[in-house]
Amino acid sequence: MQIAIVLALGNASAADAAIAQPRVDVSAMRDPAEKSYRRIVRGMDLFERRHALAPNAPLRFKLLPRNRDIALEDTALGIVGDSVRIPVPVAADNTFTLERSQPALDEDASVVPNRRARTMTWRTDIRTPGLPPDTRRLGDLRLECLVGIEADLVSNARSIIAKIARLASDPGYCDQRVPEYLFFAGRPLWSVTLVHGGRREVLPLEHLYAGSSRKPMTGTDLEYCDCEVLLDRTYYAPLGDLRWPDDTLLEFEYMDDGALAGKSTRADVIAERGPAKTVVRFDTGFEVWLYRLPQEAPAGQTLAQRIERMISLDAEQETTEEFLVLFAPSGQVAKTRTRPPSR
Repeated sequence: MQIAIVLALGNASAADAAIAQPRVDVSAMRDPAEKSYRRIVRGMDLFERRHALAPNAPLRFKLLPRNRDIALEDTALGIVGDSVRIPVPVAADNTFTLERSQPALDEDASVVPNRRARTMTWRTDIRTPGLPPDTRRLGDLRLECLVGIEADLVSNARSIIAKIARLASDPGYCDQRVPEYLFFAGRPLWSVTLVHGGRREVLPLEHLYAGSSRKPMTGTDLEYCDCEVLLDRTYYAPLGDLRWPDDTLLEFEYMDDGALAGKSTRADVIAERGPAKTVVRFDTGFEVWLYRLPQEAPAGQTLAQRIERMISLDAEQETTEEFLVLFAPSGQVAKTRTRPPSR
């Protein structure tokens, strides 16, 4: 399909004009990274119905790269139908809002950027204002998932994220304890910690990096994943775990925070602990090595009680201690951390 688009400021408001990108003309864009305007409006309607999850947060959408060579700051966006042409200003942080247009709905319009398919992806961006730096609010993320699935913003789905495609029509998908819906941090992640009141819990490694510590992602897997060039920024959140209320904060620590932990090298770690069975490698040169220490069952438990406990915890990582080592591209140890088993 070929679509001719001319995106300009048009009738954009003065506030939108202040954040809009310069005029960009796209003629006969082939295979554009378009999305259904009707589906996105369905997501906007759901946002209004479920706004109590994030009562102080506005709804925005965000563009993310799937190709390292793409320049998102030059992206132009528009709502395009048979006769409808509505320019969409994109802010400097690559976020935008969409107006409601009955003619665009009637014409089954598309939201179309001047970018080809599989060079970029889309996400909802719902953020309660005034949060501390490097944090997200769990209720915001719950609503992001609901709106994102309803708006059909997840791009290609294959291999490790194929479950999303199969279950996207299930209204309860985001209510699973830890649905495999990818969220993206602003920088490469080292850890994500849930915080509510005096309670703190670090997410297990398998909730980071699109779950690639459990099932390594091949080049083909990444080609069909929205995390293609952002693997080290991805995480899953415990959206359906009601032990964590909506006001729970997720605190981020990044790979490049702080100085190197010391002068230890891979050889030093192998000499002390042996080679790690689980290694997650990134094209930046960073590596995460995982060592697990099985947790002993409480004294006096029968075999049946131990099995029941394993089932109730519902994951191997919940009953093991994680020791993680982050290696910098130089081969030196950059960070280490221990995550105790969940209780």
